[in-house]
Amino acid sequence: MRPFGRPGIDLSPERVAELLAAGTAQVIDVREAYEHQAGHIPQVRHIELGQLTLQAETIDRDRPVVFYCLLGPRSTMAARAFRRAGWEAYTMDGGITEWVAKRLPLSPEGGYVADH
Repeated sequence: MRPFGRPGIDLSPERVAELLAAGTAQVIDVREAYEHQAGHIPQVRHIELGQLTLQAETIDRDRPVVFYCLLGPRSTMAARAFRRAGWEAYTMDGGITEWVAKRLPLSPEGGYVADH
């Protein structure tokens, strides 16, 4: 049983915020560098989607990992690939767009969601 979400791979932004606060999951932003620099979830790791394969072994297999992007398609691809490879992987439902809509914190101060 996967303890972090519904039977699928999507987690709500609120649930991701809880996991971050508890330190129980790794959260990775898979957007492009300019998107991450414009605004991101505080204290997350940034690995562009195209670099995930090269960086896979730097991601802890013993802790759940949550990927996010602008709306969800890129992070869903990442989560599915990582699940097939043996990680407990999830995606944040609605991406950073939904995170901001829920009024959750964004870095840097004055950060914004850059269009893809």
